[in-house]
Amino acid sequence: MEKKSTIGTTKLIQNNMNDILHWDLCTAVDAIKDKKISSYELTQWSIQRLKKIGGTLNAVFRLDEESALKRAHVLDDLQAHHRPLGMLHGVPFAHKDLILMAGRSAHIGSKILKKNIPEKNAVVMDYFEAAGQVYCGSLHMTEFALGPTGFNRHYGHAKNPWNEKMVCGGSSSGSAIAVSARLVFGAIGSDTGGSIRHPATMCGVTGLKPTSALVNIEGTFPLAHTLDCIGPLAQSARDCAKMLTVLTHQDKNYELSLSSSVAGFKVGIPQHYFWEGLDTNIQDVLLENIPVFKALGMHIVDIDNPLMQPINDMMAIVMAVEALEVHHEWLKQRSEDYADQVRARIELGYQYSDEDYRKALDMRKFYRQQFDEKVFGTCDVLFIPTIQVHTPSIEGSTRGSLEDVLKGVGRLTHVTKAMNYLGYPSISVPGGFSEQGMPVGFQLVGRDFSEDKLLTIAHAYQTQTDWHRRLPPTAFIKEAS
Repeated sequence: MEKKSTIGTTKLIQNNMNDILHWDLCTAVDAIKDKKISSYELTQWSIQRLKKIGGTLNAVFRLDEESALKRAHVLDDLQAHHRPLGMLHGVPFAHKDLILMAGRSAHIGSKILKKNIPEKNAVVMDYFEAAGQVYCGSLHMTEFALGPTGFNRHYGHAKNPWNEKMVCGGSSSGSAIAVSARLVFGAIGSDTGGSIRHPATMCGVTGLKPTSALVNIEGTFPLAHTLDCIGPLAQSARDCAKMLTVLTHQDKNYELSLSSSVAGFKVGIPQHYFWEGLDTNIQDVLLENIPVFKALGMHIVDIDNPLMQPINDMMAIVMAVEALEVHHEWLKQRSEDYADQVRARIELGYQYSDEDYRKALDMRKFYRQQFDEKVFGTCDVLFIPTIQVHTPSIEGSTRGSLEDVLKGVGRLTHVTKAMNYLGYPSISVPGGFSEQGMPVGFQLVGRDFSEDKLLTIAHAYQTQTDWHRRLPPTAFIKEAS
């Protein structure tokens, strides 16, 4: 294939950098469709940023520059010949390292799988390819997807785009960083106990954990197979709706409902657990969003929610046993190749019996019925924090004994993990900034398969606020010398 000249491209990138920085995914799709920019030009812009800014923030595991530019050139040629365009035609993406791509290395953030090269794509990767993505590479994640901070002993800490000394969240660390710092226009992540929502809130982007089993997880590396979910991270709810449509094989177009009125919807605030022990400043920031919901015509209602500790106990059993099932042989043969905190969390599975595991699975129906009646019998969506504390520093999150570190991990997952056990969809939405200058997010949680409602409410909220459009300082690092 003849190599395309980049002289004009470089000039375009320099002239339009600030404009492109403010694009979201939907804008990028439309810009390529309307021939305001080519896929090749936009992909080159993204690759430059993945190299320079992605390297600075340790967001990128593998960059596939040559194949991405070839793919973009082919897609531009198809468009020039008036061929049908996919929903994501020509837009550059990069995804969490456990979203497997055939023939490309995927070590899942681990030392053990350092030379792993998958033979097949993840199903969702096939969907994105068919929709016309330009795949630019794989993004940072915590080791084997176990960790809410972005800690990785083997490949270094991923850094928060708003403050490089702070954690970025995990385990979909690179996915949130790449969207926040405007390296790509969207990224797929995975969520087993909050791993889309934690980095989304800490990096100031929108992240959706879909209903369990809505999105096909085949071909993605597992953590705990009955809890694992695959979902989008992007700037806005509208972007997430477009990505979710592709992730679900376009069985439903989630963008179509976004213009619906949200007036009359009931937003529930639980009276127990979720808002208890919340950092005062985080609480103040989140509660400032209540008037926005009211101005949109929604009603705020108090919810007498069920006790959450028994639900969290069941979730802990399921996660520990299923994670141990994946790692049992490696723990016997290569235990020294795990980071201490990762190994300690997996080894929790040894303390539970088969009977404990079966009970935990069996009790899910009971707790879901209880939650449906007490929560969704009264409200349409639940409004809760994504994390209850200030974003910790990298140094602070790794200091102290193993027990101290694991206690910090538990604090960060306190209000997210139950939704994976119960199976409900949850979207984390940027909702302001803390007194430290770090993003703060909230969750909207709904009944099974209510993603359209969650996205519609989040979209309505984002038409009234601009938190999701704020750019971190690292986004302005110059890509070219």
